[in-house]
Amino acid sequence: MARCEVCGNEYDKAFTVEMAGERHVFDSFECAIHAVAPRCAHCGCRVIGHGVEKDGVIFCCAHCAAQEGVEQLKDRV
Repeated sequence: MARCEVCGNEYDKAFTVEMAGERHVFDSFECAIHAVAPRCAHCGCRVIGHGVEKDGVIFCCAHCAAQEGVEQLKDRV
């Protein structure tokens, strides 16, 4: 059994996520989101969907991007 790197739970259904060459082990999507999902540069929420991005800065939505002066991004066209 593998041990979740966030909560420490040993779980027979744990899974791994590889990001930027680093391997992570989690027992749930909740722990994975807590550990590796980026935060919106405006409101700080975890971006668990596609989000929007400008020059390497990630936002949860176009509204938050606009609040930071990034007007070109759209949630949908």
